[in-house]
Amino acid sequence: MRVINIHEAKTHLSRLVDDVVNGESVVIAKAGHPLVKVVPVEAPRAPRRLGFLSGSIKVPDDFDRMGAAEIAVLFGAEP
Repeated sequence: MRVINIHEAKTHLSRLVDDVVNGESVVIAKAGHPLVKVVPVEAPRAPRRLGFLSGSIKVPDDFDRMGAAEIAVLFGAEP
């Protein structure tokens, strides 16, 4: 792991970024005291596909009323 001072990091920022992207870890220090560690950002995840099961699943027409009688009994309503 390479340690560089802030002035050098500002002067050679493009080269520093290239080095980090290529796998090198870099610590930026001020007056010899380490302040930050520069690491590459993880690659973003692939977006989730919505609707990829469209047409493969059949939802019954009474889906929102299924079990209504049993639920009513649980809440104290008469059957």
